[in-house]
Amino acid sequence: MIRIFGLSVAVTLAALVAAYLYGGTSQMGAARALFLVVVLGILEVSLSFDNAVINASILRKMSLFWQRMFLTIGILIAVFGMRLVFPLAIVWATTSPRLGPIEGLRLALNPPTDGSKTYEQLVTAAHPQIAAFGGMFLLMLFLDFILNRQDRTWLSWIEKPLIRAGRLDQASVIAALIVLLATVFIFADAREEHPVMIAGILGLLTYLLVNGLSNYFHIETEEDDDEEPAQSHDGPGPIMKATGRAAFMLFLYLEVLDASFSFDGVIGAFAITADPIIIALGLGLIGAMFVRSLTVYMVRRGTLDDYVYLEHGAHWAIGALAIMLLVSIGVHIPEVVTGLTGVFIILASYLWSIRYRKRNVAAAPEAVDS
Repeated sequence: MIRIFGLSVAVTLAALVAAYLYGGTSQMGAARALFLVVVLGILEVSLSFDNAVINASILRKMSLFWQRMFLTIGILIAVFGMRLVFPLAIVWATTSPRLGPIEGLRLALNPPTDGSKTYEQLVTAAHPQIAAFGGMFLLMLFLDFILNRQDRTWLSWIEKPLIRAGRLDQASVIAALIVLLATVFIFADAREEHPVMIAGILGLLTYLLVNGLSNYFHIETEEDDDEEPAQSHDGPGPIMKATGRAAFMLFLYLEVLDASFSFDGVIGAFAITADPIIIALGLGLIGAMFVRSLTVYMVRRGTLDDYVYLEHGAHWAIGALAIMLLVSIGVHIPEVVTGLTGVFIILASYLWSIRYRKRNVAAAPEAVDS
């Protein structure tokens, strides 16, 4: 526990000190900054239980080196990429004339008093496109999992019919496009229909590209295992290189997936504060770091093997989050609803897993006697 969560605790303490100093010389300002960072950290962790489970299902396929990369390079991407650069990129892409990242950062740190749009308003205005992109990416992740499962089911009354429907070629893509069309016509404003459609298609294409590359290198590794000799002691052979490429693609897939999970948290953070430094400290350093440590903890403890329905629950939570993101294009959904929905679904799958384990333990002696 100390080895896994120790770095997160140290980073949290450093972030709290940085927030206190960033709050200014007045005690009130420093206390306010400290409070906001703590609230944002709790918000990120509460919204990301499903993220941690899905990350663990992917991370356990990677070597110890790439797990460490996820905790080091990955956290830099999470903090500076998604929590700092991403909102600035949104402002740049959606303003006319273009507002560069430096100007956007200045606008965020110095809100205008002349009645012009604030940084928060500019980012919030881009919510429909962000929700369409992230919602479609996560929806594809859910559909690919639930339509193609052939072994164990959790909610059998609905999962078994979906598995039968998944026998249709490209069923997940067809279903996702139908949902996107329904979202555009039902929830998108007339002026937003075209941008929302483009953003949704880009989210779908991003998933297909990253997931396809990951599967391609994974298959290549399996073929090399059958055809190539084992690695020699003189250096990395073909197997090591193939494994390295496969691990890199899984790492890339993991980062894109993690970014998609971050959309709702980043947008939700603006309901608390528009300060990019506070957001980066709370969501990024504290929240994202603890989510990553929780992911590694699950991998090391074999949590997904012990609790067999946990992965199912996480994907159902992802499906619910994807639908809520798409619905939020036209209807405001409080962040507490999105967070508690995921927690409730994962908690239910956890309890089902415990019941499954107890039944197996109770049935084991009977099997031995027979």
